[in-house]
Amino acid sequence: MPSPIRTTVLISGNGSNLQAVIDQVAAGTLDTTLVRVLSNRKDAFGLERARKADIPTQYHNLVKYKKQHPATPEGVQAAREEYDAELARLILADQPDLVVCLGFMHILSPQFLSPLEGANVRIINLHPALPGAFNGVNAIERAHAAWLEGKIDKTGVMIHDVISEVDMGKPILVREIAFEKGRDENLEAFEQRVHEIEWSTVIEGMGAVLRELKQ
Repeated sequence: MPSPIRTTVLISGNGSNLQAVIDQVAAGTLDTTLVRVLSNRKDAFGLERARKADIPTQYHNLVKYKKQHPATPEGVQAAREEYDAELARLILADQPDLVVCLGFMHILSPQFLSPLEGANVRIINLHPALPGAFNGVNAIERAHAAWLEGKIDKTGVMIHDVISEVDMGKPILVREIAFEKGRDENLEAFEQRVHEIEWSTVIEGMGAVLRELKQ
């Protein structure tokens, strides 16, 4: 019997999507082994979720690298590249087949992507927007603001492959989320609705990639 796909998860925050993954792995819905959860924020609650599920965790922060360089654009860029190279080394030490970014608030550079590509590790990301719309941070807030201004009537969430252009990798699974006419939905309520759709999207998207990797 082939061994399960080895998966590393990268997070920065609460980890509600991570929890959905942990639960579905435990239930046998997702046939993968979670080898590590890594965060760039020490107080990310997702690390606690991983520890409760007996998944190894790691904290890897950019600040240490920034302190080693001058606070110039060139210095910040050098720090990010060193951070990314070390992040790649840490991840590859676990020999994963798949890296899943679930709310990982750090733009990954070629210094990270190239070593993983060389090791044939697939990298996917969850992004709360439709392809080509609201790339980068605060996508939910920006979509909600655009709806209030009458510029859009829908947004969405997607699972996509990670490339060096932020949120521009090939979509794997896309779910549209309509803004409902006449519905006075504040940002907090809308965020909750998006997050609930994210949980099922993550499971379905990961499932599709896991099946692909096993072929």
